[in-house]
Amino acid sequence: MFKPRRPPRLPGLSINKLIPNILTMLALCAGLTAIRFGLHGKWEAGVMSILLAAVLDGLDGRVARMLHGTSKFGAELDSLSDFVSFGVAPSMLLYFWTMQRAGGVGWALVLLFSVCCALRLARFNTMIGQPDLPAYAYNFFTGVPAPAAAGMVLLPMIASFQADADLFASPAINAAFLVGVSFLMVSKVPTFSGKRFRIPHSYVLPVLLLVGLLTAFMVTAPWTTISVVGLIYMISIPISVRAFSRLRKQAADLRAEGGSHDERAEQA
Repeated sequence: MFKPRRPPRLPGLSINKLIPNILTMLALCAGLTAIRFGLHGKWEAGVMSILLAAVLDGLDGRVARMLHGTSKFGAELDSLSDFVSFGVAPSMLLYFWTMQRAGGVGWALVLLFSVCCALRLARFNTMIGQPDLPAYAYNFFTGVPAPAAAGMVLLPMIASFQADADLFASPAINAAFLVGVSFLMVSKVPTFSGKRFRIPHSYVLPVLLLVGLLTAFMVTAPWTTISVVGLIYMISIPISVRAFSRLRKQAADLRAEGGSHDERAEQA
């Protein structure tokens, strides 16, 4: 008796391919949970949720490259997660915490931050795979990345957990941070990336010791440690601008020197 042939089964998707997307989804859930904590006035838990989202966001891309699980779907999902976790959640936390006291101006400023985050992510997506970037720009971002911007704009709130809460909860101080960080996100200011930074073998042990020390401080004095790390990052911005300008000048000098060699060769 003739039996109809079954259609071939489609191969399943390896779990390794799903791990990066799972991390991205966890980051998205952490960002949404931060908004929930803000609604209930649990500011420390809300900030911790955004920091957890930042850690997960830093892991998903690296895990995807390690497991060869990069995909266009994952890149789009990552951008959507970043917008919610680092563009919407910090704005909502700040609005519930203090900016609502500024009325319509406070709402406009938190909207400015979210809009600038969306514009930055859209610009970043259009630059993926762009072949005409100079070689010396491999270790720099254009503008402040969204996770770092979320941490910077929340610094007054984080400082209020360990100091005079009334001072740092001032709408004027938070408005200055919102405007400044929003500008840095959409600007062309070069900032250190660190994605392709390689540690020399002689510095591996000191770096591991530094990570252990940082972890110990995070356990004993988390908010002070986070504040110090945030201030160090802010200080690094002018340093990155100077380093980028020096590399650009060196590249221009090399091009000029190469052009002069070509002219002399043609004359000869």
